[in-house]
Amino acid sequence: MPKTIAFFPEAAFGPALNSVGVAQAVQALGHKAVFLSDPGFVEVYEGYGFEAHPVALSEPMEPEAMAKFWTDFINGHIPNFAKAPIDQLDNYVKDCWSAIVDSAKWAQKDLPEVLAKVKPDVICVDNVILFPAIKQWGAPWVRIISCSENEIPDPDIPPHLSGCSETDREGFAAFEKRFHEVIGPIHADFNAFLKECGENAYPIGEFFEASPYLNLLLYPEPVKFRRRTPLDPARFQYLEGCVRREAPYEVPAFAANADKPLIYVSFGSLGAGDTALLKRLIEAIGRLPVRALVNVGDYLGEYDPPPPNVHLAGWYPQPSVIPQVDAVIHHGGNNTFTECLYFGKPAIVMPYVWDGHDNAMRVQETGHGFRMPRYDWTDADLAAKLDACLTDPAMKAKLAATSAHMQAADGPAKAARLLDALAEGKA
Repeated sequence: MPKTIAFFPEAAFGPALNSVGVAQAVQALGHKAVFLSDPGFVEVYEGYGFEAHPVALSEPMEPEAMAKFWTDFINGHIPNFAKAPIDQLDNYVKDCWSAIVDSAKWAQKDLPEVLAKVKPDVICVDNVILFPAIKQWGAPWVRIISCSENEIPDPDIPPHLSGCSETDREGFAAFEKRFHEVIGPIHADFNAFLKECGENAYPIGEFFEASPYLNLLLYPEPVKFRRRTPLDPARFQYLEGCVRREAPYEVPAFAANADKPLIYVSFGSLGAGDTALLKRLIEAIGRLPVRALVNVGDYLGEYDPPPPNVHLAGWYPQPSVIPQVDAVIHHGGNNTFTECLYFGKPAIVMPYVWDGHDNAMRVQETGHGFRMPRYDWTDADLAAKLDACLTDPAMKAKLAATSAHMQAADGPAKAARLLDALAEGKA
């Protein structure tokens, strides 16, 4: 019997589009997939053919104003992007957590009514914070971890957002200590909110809990961390990536280097605001024996005509583009991170915030590409790392094996089967 499975992703394209991939697979099994959505993302889900119900995550405003809010938020923090992760705690990370806690408070006003309207049989939440109404609705709820796997902590793995090497135990302790200091007042405010909602307080630093029903992690086996306490497979399932279906993409003709390797450059929709960095990359790539597709987001009008071996666009259908390129330069967002692995493409990761730091370190530590400073690099550094991405036989072999593993797993279909079993009471 068809069930209604609701998806409630964070208001960001990474979680949103990962959930789209799972929702597509859920519908292929005959269930109804619907979205609970920040008002600014309703049209995104409707564009993929899904029903979407708005849930206010902030003071009500027009979708255009909401999009501008987050663009301005990110752009206002560009000076912090050059800082080490621990030095971003008392600026970007603190401001983010404050906004995230506010979003949970706002959602509590709308969610009970929206849930009563949708009547979901299962609710999937891809976020970093608990929404009490979801837990209290009365149906099984699923936590999706589309960010780095270390969002679920363990003493032997780096703290979430730290960008630490897995061997840097001193770094673990220093980051966690500073995180708790910075986040303390925000965390106390969140615990007071949980008490108002009839929920128990969380330990310092935790804003969400694992679902007692099912938790889905997008990280693939070849890059996952070695935990002291392995996650129980009865409750935690690795999806080995979760790549959505997109329309085909035809690579444009280039006026130069037509037979040379093709590079894709993207810092995501919000990271595109760092136009100075993108312009520097375009100039450097213009002197290299490659071609490049460069995602400049909403800032296309700020660019001069590019070099003849570079093509600019405000958006690319990544799952259709990445299979056709030879290497990728990106910010470490989990969509691009997992898509590169899924299609076996080496990456140079220039992180700026959040789990981009963790993913950049993981790409390098597992031999799938390179972690590279966002600003402190030379043209020679870039050329050398690109050359290694294109020619290193060990990296090519590792990527081929990882790609084969992930594609055989078919993450969206696996997620759909698990959700089907949960909805039908078979889990």
